[in-house]
Amino acid sequence: MLYAIPFPQIDPILLSLGPFDVRWYALAYILGLVIGWRLLRRLAEKSPFDIDQASIDDFLIWATIGVIIGGRIGYVLLYHLYYFVSNPEKIFFVWQGGMSFHGGLLGVAVAGVLFCKRRGIQTLKLGDLLACTAPIGLFFGRVANFFNGELFGRPTDVPWSVIFPRGGPYPRHPSQLYEAALEGVLLFVVLNLLLRVPSIRDRRGFLTGTFLAGYAVSRIIAEMFRQPDAHIGFLQLGLTMGQWLSVPMLFIGLYMVWRTQRVPSS
Repeated sequence: MLYAIPFPQIDPILLSLGPFDVRWYALAYILGLVIGWRLLRRLAEKSPFDIDQASIDDFLIWATIGVIIGGRIGYVLLYHLYYFVSNPEKIFFVWQGGMSFHGGLLGVAVAGVLFCKRRGIQTLKLGDLLACTAPIGLFFGRVANFFNGELFGRPTDVPWSVIFPRGGPYPRHPSQLYEAALEGVLLFVVLNLLLRVPSIRDRRGFLTGTFLAGYAVSRIIAEMFRQPDAHIGFLQLGLTMGQWLSVPMLFIGLYMVWRTQRVPSS
């Protein structure tokens, strides 16, 4: 290896306000939710989804609760179950990090279904709008992972490799940035281009299915460069936990896209 980029000295705490610390990860969640909410309002207003902006405003609270509770429960059950069984009080220490995207997605999905049932909104209408804004939060979340020097990649000799403080002396793939580019930027562009096509936009569930399948493919690819969690390692067939969790997402997404070809939109 001829060159590696030393990890910049980035404090995981962005700002301290008395006894409270504002961390990059918290800022990522705030930016993702606020910017996603603003775009959601704009899309609901300009697109024929028939969802008023007041409902979008109210759903922001539901989505926030869903992503936090779902993300934390998913992390506890899927990634560190034995640790939290031994230290149950730590489950509530969300400010120390530890969130699962797959759990957060399920939490938002449950919140969305309950919200739509309560407001009389077609679930897939809201789902298609959320699909077009969700990559924003994914982008900021992965950038925050990079700033925190966590979830780094496998050892490599590529010119843009980075030596992470917690990754030993080995230069590694900045896999967090790969995920930010794939799950965030690329998926956002693809979904919002599809949204502009009336024949696609009118197929309820197509954009939701595209998001699920697109995220799954992006995550499976990115995990090929990402160092698996030390306490989990590689699982069956040499795949990581993130890859295995993405497999059902891929099939569900493909099924939803296929279903729109057979079920008329309403």
